[in-house]
Amino acid sequence: MSVKDNAVNLDKLQVKPEDFQRVGADEKQSEVIQRESLSAWRDAWERLRKNKLAMTSLSVLVLIVLASISAEHWFGTDDLGRDMFVRTWMGARISLIIGLAAALIDLMIGVIYGGIMGYFGGRVDEIMNKFSEILYSIPYLLVTILLLVVLEPSITTIIIALCVTGWINMSWIVRGEMLQLKNREFVLASRSMGAGAGRLLFRHLLPNAVGPIIVTLTLTVPSAIFSEAFLSFLGLGVQAPQASLGSMIESALTGWMYYPWRMLFPAGLISLIMLAFNLFGDGLRDALDPKLKK
Repeated sequence: MSVKDNAVNLDKLQVKPEDFQRVGADEKQSEVIQRESLSAWRDAWERLRKNKLAMTSLSVLVLIVLASISAEHWFGTDDLGRDMFVRTWMGARISLIIGLAAALIDLMIGVIYGGIMGYFGGRVDEIMNKFSEILYSIPYLLVTILLLVVLEPSITTIIIALCVTGWINMSWIVRGEMLQLKNREFVLASRSMGAGAGRLLFRHLLPNAVGPIIVTLTLTVPSAIFSEAFLSFLGLGVQAPQASLGSMIESALTGWMYYPWRMLFPAGLISLIMLAFNLFGDGLRDALDPKLKK
């Protein structure tokens, strides 16, 4: 083969830019945001909505609240001829009122007390924390029973008794969140711009701790409901003629072998309420936890 033929063959093998084609993702397309931008609450709601167990529990709670204002007669009557259906839902109404009221009071006291402990720290945190530990060491039911014995039993008295030490867990949750957040960059930036303690606590720190606070609030409600039912079962809670699920269970003990439904309905309802609140609280905790985002 001559030198001229070799030159022709080399020209044919020469690599040209048009002989290539880009394969794979385009750089501009790869920078395009494919997912819709969501707020923190919208993202939490979307993840909570996908939790079937939590949404089922929420639906049960809504049905219980709606049914508590019903006036139908389906459960028969008790030994005094009183309608069991109406009394059961009236008892559920009282349990929900006491549980939610006690939880909200625990929320207010616990957030303020725990926020002050965690924000100021040092000597203030040590003294306040020791006081809460001493108060927590006193048996919870003992304090509640003593208050109900001294004061006249009523819904207000029960709520006050439940809140005497019920706020301590909330305060410790808030304290822990404050200790983690108070040295973050956005807090230091606000402090350098002249923000006071009140503004830092209520405008920056507490809003960033709202997730654990709401979850703790949700799990506090069933505990308060159970405590109220237990006190009413002992005769220290809601007094006649008002109905309480605990007092209805106590009155049904005498004839439960012959009339088991008289105990079944209030006991089953209080169990359902507590289970629904606990499952909803678990689902809400998972929804508000940024570590579980996919």
